[in-house]
Amino acid sequence: MAAVGQGTPVRTATSAVLAPAMVPHPREELFTVLVVDDHPLLREAISARLRSMGAGTVHEAATVAEARARAQASGPCDLAILDLGLPDGSGLDLVTELRAMGWSRLVVLASSDDPYAVRSAFQAGAQAYLLKSASPAIVTDGVKRVLDGGVYADPTVAPLLATGTRVPGTDNTPRELSAREVEVLQLVADGQSNKEIGETLNLSALTVKSHLSRIGRKLGTGDRAQMVALAMRAGVIR
Repeated sequence: MAAVGQGTPVRTATSAVLAPAMVPHPREELFTVLVVDDHPLLREAISARLRSMGAGTVHEAATVAEARARAQASGPCDLAILDLGLPDGSGLDLVTELRAMGWSRLVVLASSDDPYAVRSAFQAGAQAYLLKSASPAIVTDGVKRVLDGGVYADPTVAPLLATGTRVPGTDNTPRELSAREVEVLQLVADGQSNKEIGETLNLSALTVKSHLSRIGRKLGTGDRAQMVALAMRAGVIR
């Protein structure tokens, strides 16, 4: 074996310079997720799809009790996807609990298209309602929309929001929204962040925030998902 002289450069596999497009994304750019469903095959399929979309850590749970334990151990993940019909409790209660624990992106993936279930999921704090019968493209679109900060309803169940999503103590009608506020709310529904909305409408992020505050006061809720659901109900946004 030839000796390496003091002035001889040593070449290693990591010394090559990679093109920017070949450099893997840093770990912090991946998202974490909790999948809650009592059917192992479906849970595995959902987890596999999420990993293909960039999920780093995927926690799984089959019951409400397991989900609570996972949530307490991991802290809030970037996303949670859960069924409503769990063997030891209601998925709606779990949505409420996770929301209270600081989980900001919650997706319901259920078999039921019952109007009450759809409305209740959004009222509990979910950002999306998807059907298990949906195509992979719809599920992917819904998850991406929520990860981007928006809300999403499966095209099959979206019209059901028109039958009444209400916040107690308000008239919940967007009739007083200005044209600009409707524009802002539509972009929220499209999954855009405040910064992106500002760039689209040539407004500052602070102005966008002010618009959203006024919208919240008019509709009686500061929750983005509920604001969008109420506006969908009235037909002022798609």
